[in-house]
Amino acid sequence: MGRRRAPELYRAPFPLYALQVDPSTGLLIAAGGGGAAKTGIKNGVHFLQLEQINGRLGASLLHSHDTETRATMNLALAGNILAAGQDAHCQLLRFQTHQQKGKTKAEKAGSKEQGPRQRKGAAPVEKKSGAETHQEGIELTVENLQAVQTDFSPDPLQKVVCFNHDNTLLATGGTDGYVRIWKVPSLEKVLEFRAHEGEIEDLALGPDGKLVTVGWDLKASVWQKDQLVTQLHWQENGPTFSNTPYRYQACRFGQVPDQPTRLRLFTVQIPHKRLRQPPPCYLTAWDGSTFLPLRTKPCGHEVISCLSVSESGTFLGLGTVTGSVAIYIAFSLQGVFLCGCCSCCVSGLLL
Repeated sequence: MGRRRAPELYRAPFPLYALQVDPSTGLLIAAGGGGAAKTGIKNGVHFLQLEQINGRLGASLLHSHDTETRATMNLALAGNILAAGQDAHCQLLRFQTHQQKGKTKAEKAGSKEQGPRQRKGAAPVEKKSGAETHQEGIELTVENLQAVQTDFSPDPLQKVVCFNHDNTLLATGGTDGYVRIWKVPSLEKVLEFRAHEGEIEDLALGPDGKLVTVGWDLKASVWQKDQLVTQLHWQENGPTFSNTPYRYQACRFGQVPDQPTRLRLFTVQIPHKRLRQPPPCYLTAWDGSTFLPLRTKPCGHEVISCLSVSESGTFLGLGTVTGSVAIYIAFSLQGVFLCGCCSCCVSGLLL
């Protein structure tokens, strides 16, 4: 499968770590930054609107939200509320779009000027970014809600955040190996338990309240509240490498197309250690009720960094540490697309 270079939609003025798509508005939400180091690289969350610019599809900056000294490393979206992982904390943000009032004569005259134009209320954009912002009838505001510390290891870092199906609860995991469940939007803690010896790499909440966690201890576990239901064992039904330990890198639930009451679970397994001649990574589909493996397929030798499932459950998106993106059919795990764009764009690519 040949690699294709996707057209560049937007170049952020900071390293990108997370991307979400708001299905109700079509906005792309990009987040990242340089952290607390005094490098001159800002930290922020950018709200982008897709549009045609000079005959090409592009993304223009609608609003830039400054996160001060905190880079956003992971995001989850619930309606118009964002949960942003920033160092050891989780910050809730609420964004709202508004229709702008009619323009004055001066504004109308200014709108005829040539060259890049700035949306009202948006932060300035560097010319080097390649993005244009245009005055239109939409403006966006962002409000900081509650924030809470979610990780308490010696070098704390929240690594993953996830809402439940009705957006009333939020699950977080990080370097201390604990899962913590919080009420939304108060961020009152309702549950805490040790899920892994070492870092939690990913977690997924199912609509029946079951929680799947994967960690650096090579385990993938299914929980009902804080009680262990079962552990996943992919190698017993797939390829086995006696000298190559694998760990679970990512996990996601997905609907079964045409069967809305059924779920599948998808996981990615990667070599636990980097080798000079790396063995393949693997993608596995599991029954969402019994948690028995359905099928496992290799998904290339580039180390997988993230996994996403389309809303319909039809497609899977994989991103790699080298920046490439691949799309797979969820039912068969057959690859259908590969490009060399940024791997954090997987969720946007599927939507």
